Amino acid sequence: MDKKLLELLVCPVTKTNLIYLKDSQELVSLAARLAYPIRQGIPIMLEDEGRKLTDQELEQIAPAQ
Repeated sequence: MDKKLLELLVCPVTKTNLIYLKDSQELVSLAARLAYPIRQGIPIMLEDEGRKLTDQELEQIAPAQ
């Protein structure tokens, strides 16, 4: 994922920054609790395409401080 593109993209629901997960090829919005897929190098930034994250997944991505 291009770093410049990642800086420009925001969650379509919350307008917050996204976290790129290389292994699963997803962009995660912690605020919306959604993971948006990246298919063939293209981020699919549609709320309906976002996968809901579990509490356990959220803790792994952003551990409580």
